[in-house]
Amino acid sequence: MREESLFSNRLGQYYRVLTRRIDWLWIVILLLFSVLLFTINLGNLPLRDWDEGTVALVARGIHRAPFTSWQWLYPLLEGNTYHNKPPLMHWLIALMYTWWGENEWTTRLPGAILTAVSVPLLYCIGREIFYQRMAAVYSALVYLTMLPVVRHGRLAMLDGTSVCFFLLMLLCALRSRRDLRYCLGVGIGLGLICLTKGILGILLGAIAFGFLWWDTPRLLIHPYMGIAIVIGLIPVVGWHIAQYLHYGQQFTQIGIVHQSLSRIWTAVEENGQPIWYYGLELLKYLWPWLIFLPTSIKNTWENRNLSWAKLALVWTIGYFLPISVMTTKLPWYLYPIYPAIALLLGAQLAQIQHTPLLSKYPRFWSISLGLLGAIAGIGSVYYSSVQPPQTDVRLILLVVAGTMVLSGILAKRGDQQFIQVLLWGSYLSLFLLMKSNHWLWELNEHYPVKPVAQMLSTATPNQAKIYTSFPFHRPSLNFYSDRTVIPLPPEEIPKYWQSQPQGFFLLQEQDLQSFKLHAVKRLANSTDWILVTQDRKS
Repeated sequence: MREESLFSNRLGQYYRVLTRRIDWLWIVILLLFSVLLFTINLGNLPLRDWDEGTVALVARGIHRAPFTSWQWLYPLLEGNTYHNKPPLMHWLIALMYTWWGENEWTTRLPGAILTAVSVPLLYCIGREIFYQRMAAVYSALVYLTMLPVVRHGRLAMLDGTSVCFFLLMLLCALRSRRDLRYCLGVGIGLGLICLTKGILGILLGAIAFGFLWWDTPRLLIHPYMGIAIVIGLIPVVGWHIAQYLHYGQQFTQIGIVHQSLSRIWTAVEENGQPIWYYGLELLKYLWPWLIFLPTSIKNTWENRNLSWAKLALVWTIGYFLPISVMTTKLPWYLYPIYPAIALLLGAQLAQIQHTPLLSKYPRFWSISLGLLGAIAGIGSVYYSSVQPPQTDVRLILLVVAGTMVLSGILAKRGDQQFIQVLLWGSYLSLFLLMKSNHWLWELNEHYPVKPVAQMLSTATPNQAKIYTSFPFHRPSLNFYSDRTVIPLPPEEIPKYWQSQPQGFFLLQEQDLQSFKLHAVKRLANSTDWILVTQDRKS
């Protein structure tokens, strides 16, 4: 009897060691694949307006200012106070500037790495809530192959970083159910979210604690959890106190109310959208995983007594409803909901994986995959005929078409391998897209910024102010040129021309004709833009 007990203990110990090794193997594999996808050609395209340029300008100010100037604690945006967001992300980018210089790669690297880390973190969360390892694997892989996740995670923005810290917080909350020492990680994660994106920490924290209230309510009243939250929020409270002592009511009105809370009831910077806006965003960018979402939601509701379903429901509903009601809406506000959707889909795909061979799947799946493949195929044919040839776009669409068609055929036959084909094909398609120059298509909305910035930095003195007829402020232009470019309404250009005789103006040819400026001296030109000033000799 004693020998049987000893054998059983050794077998159990061996199984636990083997399980840990397999988990670490998956973590390393997921991390390598995600780092590759999030960092490939990271610096091959200019920074995007508005967010990337602004973040880069604030980080550069911190990098260039002496430590004793305290600009790292009280950031400035081109000499003006900056109250938009707490400075954690800006600190990380400034550190990159110190090590490797000021460029696109160093600007985007911290956010890209942290977003890549969120993929294995989601796997670890899956291992805490799913009985089957493959549900956790599929959740992480689905999350990795979502187009909005990869695109916005590569940018110098705050959303991917905030989600990484939120996943860390959730993982610690789940593990604290059996080890209270992980409560400290809950507090640290909440503090990091608040130091990255401010008020978002309140919403994400409410989601995490709402899940615990439903799943493990005893944790919410345990002293360890309260102490951990206090410890995690000490830096957040300290930073807010420092801002208030330095700026007074200006910080309260601008930093807390205007830049954060007012987004709930006001369309900040005219970014108002109808209540169904985020539903349309999911319809546009969540393919091909959107095909399986209705079945996944049904499966989640049917298993709502299980921890994974509780977390997914609280997360999706608790986040989607508030941001839909908010007046200010931007596409990247959806970012924190993508891991929750990945959990829904991962559970459904794992269930499919364990169905008998040649099972019947919904016809909607194979038909939808076939339609996506046909659309991608038509697009590939189109881009093979345009001039100049778009070889990279054609290749991307060919891979998408082949992936969707093959997956559709396998799904129609009841072959579970359609899941692996869909995952591998989606990853390869995204890899090719990120390796190309087309992954940041918003750059095509306005004129190329780097040639104009080079012209300004060459033809104007340092710290010069330049007035332009372009209707929008472009922080990326200011970053690359190291100058302050101020947009003016058309009717103001002649007035400033008269009042600023030594000023510089960035105009187009038609502007010179319509404004009828006198004594124009052309200094340089780039693309469609001309840098002019007044000829003092005339």
